[in-house]
Amino acid sequence: MSKHQDLTEGQRAYEARRAAKAGMSLEKWLAEKDKRARAEAAEAAKEARAAATAAPEKKGWFGRLLEKAQQPLK
Repeated sequence: MSKHQDLTEGQRAYEARRAAKAGMSLEKWLAEKDKRARAEAAEAAKEARAAATAAPEKKGWFGRLLEKAQQPLK
């Protein structure tokens, strides 16, 4: 079941106007809209993975101080 089957009458009318303005049928417009949304989601996931694998930020002065304070005394 695709997303566009869950549209209310008002949403369907709005999308029909947008499709007409773009020179497409409603079904083709909704298919293109779904395709764009999937592509954007894939791109966002790819960027999130890249950010997660990036090198961790270097700790600042206070972070290093706290880390040192938690180590046992020698």
